[in-house]
Amino acid sequence: MELDQIKGIGPKTLKYLKKLNINSIDDLLTYYPYRYNIYALNELTQTDETIIVSGIIESNPVASYFNHKNRLSFKFNINNRIVNVAIFGRAFLKNSLQIGKSVVLIGKYKGNTFTASDIKTSIKAGDIEPVYHLTSGITNNAISKLIINALEYGNYVDKIPEQIVKDNNFISLKEAIKKIHFPKNMEDINLAKQRLKYEELFEFSFKMNYLNKKNKQENGVLKKFDNNKVTKFIDNLPFELTKDQQKVVKEITEDLASDKKMNRLLLGDVGSGKTIVSTVAIYANHLAGFQSALMAPTEILALQHYFSIKKTLSRYKMTVDVITGSLTAKEKTAIYERVENGEIDLLIGTHSILNDKLTFNKLGLVITDEQHRFGVNQRSCLQKKSMNPDILYLSATPIPRTYAMTIYGDLDISMIKSKPHGRKEIITKVKKENEIKDVLIAILEEIKKGHQIYIVSPLVDQNDELDLSSVKLLKEKYDMAFKNKIRTEIIHGKMKQNEKDAIMNDFKNNVIKILISTTVIEVGIDVPNATMIVIYNAERFGLASLHQLRGRVGRNDLQSYCYLISNQDNERLKVMEESNDGFYISERDFELRGHGDLFGTKQHGDMTFKIANLKNDYQILVQAKNDVEEYIKTSKYLENDYYKTIANNLDIVD
Repeated sequence: MELDQIKGIGPKTLKYLKKLNINSIDDLLTYYPYRYNIYALNELTQTDETIIVSGIIESNPVASYFNHKNRLSFKFNINNRIVNVAIFGRAFLKNSLQIGKSVVLIGKYKGNTFTASDIKTSIKAGDIEPVYHLTSGITNNAISKLIINALEYGNYVDKIPEQIVKDNNFISLKEAIKKIHFPKNMEDINLAKQRLKYEELFEFSFKMNYLNKKNKQENGVLKKFDNNKVTKFIDNLPFELTKDQQKVVKEITEDLASDKKMNRLLLGDVGSGKTIVSTVAIYANHLAGFQSALMAPTEILALQHYFSIKKTLSRYKMTVDVITGSLTAKEKTAIYERVENGEIDLLIGTHSILNDKLTFNKLGLVITDEQHRFGVNQRSCLQKKSMNPDILYLSATPIPRTYAMTIYGDLDISMIKSKPHGRKEIITKVKKENEIKDVLIAILEEIKKGHQIYIVSPLVDQNDELDLSSVKLLKEKYDMAFKNKIRTEIIHGKMKQNEKDAIMNDFKNNVIKILISTTVIEVGIDVPNATMIVIYNAERFGLASLHQLRGRVGRNDLQSYCYLISNQDNERLKVMEESNDGFYISERDFELRGHGDLFGTKQHGDMTFKIANLKNDYQILVQAKNDVEEYIKTSKYLENDYYKTIANNLDIVD
């Protein structure tokens, strides 16, 4: 049955539902409330606190205007006590509030007047009202009515194995769906959440564990190379690898030399040196006679990798090239031919590298940088350009190890925590906008030393409703502050690629002194001469994003600074002042905000939860993971049509 066949869903409602990403009956039934209003009655007492009272309307409501707002006034009987009620902005309810009608009021009581902030005509004392995320044009009440009409048409496929349901006394899926939307009491909510959260996390854990099992069974290509040459390569670098880098290089080269396919995630803080570790892997892969591919999420980052890695490999007779969307068709065709003929040892690129026309001669290693920005299907598309290449995923989003081990159950995990030798801690300070003079003085001092500055804003254009500083407004302010004597430019995602490239090149060459940007600079941009970053409206960014942005400076042995501009007192911003350790910051971010901001964007194609939360429900996740391991080990999933289908699909995808 289609969604538009449900009673109450016409073309207009269907349009509103699609805005909420509700496209099917199952989508509607699993559009869970994000909180509940519990109408537990309070005593009618004089208080500054908001209270909930129930009573009967004693007089016809009178509509009037007060301070340019419409107001309804009427007498109200609460336990045989008559009080005056005033409620603003509800004049449209006048005709539905008849004498003798029982309603629930929410508001404050002072003198003998109850000033109501809300009035509930369809709620009884003690009721629990689900609250949904909404879009304009649809109400909570409307969503609830549609769900009532859809309940009998749901596809209630039980995703938890029967024995686990019995062992945990879980209620049925149909019952859980009904209770989550229409609970009679808190026990209903708890029983429903327990069941639905476990189900989501069990299915997620199944996918991760199945992929892990599959990866470990999958034969790779055994690569033979001279380890002494790899050691000599490392010794010839102009710097010494940190202990963490040495450990990770050992793990990766052992993977390459194994006949099992490598599926490894390298987690490293910003500026920790993941690129040089990847370069060592590329060199080892080359010694074994194989090509490598490195995929980056943006053209700026791809080009940065190209120039950096090409320079490192220049003395080793390796051919490195880059392919991006801005190349002409003729230029791309020339690269395709050289890759297919084996003339290119390392190809670096954006998603252009996924083009069907691109065929490798002998691809042995695939590296995807900022891997969470690519979906599962995109990554697998690159992997399929060869017979079982080794895969190395890179991420500069530090994740607490316990969570990483569970969330990335399909991958082996390596971590780089230590910074390269000689790097200084970035001094971070939170400033209010009325203290901006201090920041301008600090900027001028850095520019006098020949250094450069990043300025970051969350917006491209000014938005009066949000009252935030945009890049365009900030350019005007900085030009005025420095009397147009310091070259200042802006860069943002809406600009054409050639415009962005030109500005970034001028900034790298120290022609531009101050670069005002949106978060387009968040990932990977490397300008060692930049020693200060100023982030406006810092409270709007999560800690993970702020830490990524701060990582654009401190990429040398010079003292660097980060100023967070915010008029709000914010506990999260204090964390940035106290630490430069991305892993510590991620732990605190997890405590303060949950997993949503920690991972920034979807880390895995299947990591989308409708009701589970990785922070609050971590123990449920651990239980689900343990149950799944037993379930897969005993191959009981082969008896379950749902999980058998998932397994077959995962076999196809990866």
